[in-house]
Amino acid sequence: MNNPRYAAIDIGSNAVRLLIKELKPGFEPAGHYLNKVLLLRVPLRLGFDVFTSGYVSDVKARNVRRLMKSFRFLMKIYEVSHYRACATSAMRDAANGADIIKRIKHDTGIKIDIISGREEAMLIFNNYLEGSADRAGNFIYVDVGGGSTEINLLSDGQLLHSFSYDIGTVRMLSGAVGDDIRQRMDNDLRRLTAEYEHVNIIGSGGNINKLYRLAGKAGKKNGRLSLDALQQIYDRLLPLTAEQRQLRYGLKEDRADVIVPAAEIFLRVARIVKAEYIHVPVVGLADGIIDSLLGGDCLLSRAGAPLRNGENV
Repeated sequence: MNNPRYAAIDIGSNAVRLLIKELKPGFEPAGHYLNKVLLLRVPLRLGFDVFTSGYVSDVKARNVRRLMKSFRFLMKIYEVSHYRACATSAMRDAANGADIIKRIKHDTGIKIDIISGREEAMLIFNNYLEGSADRAGNFIYVDVGGGSTEINLLSDGQLLHSFSYDIGTVRMLSGAVGDDIRQRMDNDLRRLTAEYEHVNIIGSGGNINKLYRLAGKAGKKNGRLSLDALQQIYDRLLPLTAEQRQLRYGLKEDRADVIVPAAEIFLRVARIVKAEYIHVPVVGLADGIIDSLLGGDCLLSRAGAPLRNGENV
């Protein structure tokens, strides 16, 4: 195989993902582009354990180890040269998170980094920035996950502030989000956007991608989801049970419950910053991890302090 392949493992609060991309020669000035080879998503839902009991259960800890063994074999089959595995909010909060990761390293050889909310936000944002042709304007970059919401304030492509809040879809469904956390996010958004006009949102995460797809043609255009359309989707989904959402809108079981609190978070942020729309570029943490692995190898590498390269498989 001539073209190098990179992999990212994203251990989130709702699902665990393996993304493999191949760096291929292209005709653009950068000379290369990334082509998706494989995306595998498994809904382990670790957050439902952690945000209620503080621990990952023995059953789910065992399933994580099994999944990492499977990912290890898949990376070998797809001839991945470098990878990085990152765990986010659920593993950060789990009292037994470090022990689980140590056991996974022993059993599978896969080293997992528990990353901070700030690093998570930066990985996602920098990947978006590299692929963004139009950086003019003021934006709040919002990534809503199962355990946390990452927020970046940027103006004309320059990152000004980065924050992470323990407000996520699984955490909300578990009743583990206090009013003080919500108030802190609200106050920060009001303070940060007070001096900027015409602030809009760049949305990230599987839920906003699905909400965008559910919007009618009138509510979305050129990758932008209007706030009116988002409110209408939310109003339709809210009174339904998770089972009814699956049947009526074709949602997966692990999407049907979390999509409503995700919409609530985006609407909450939008009201505070007075956004007119949400731009949905369809990028996530796994994309950002692979981008970081490229380092200085090509012009796709991001600005800022480089992260260390992942290990050979």
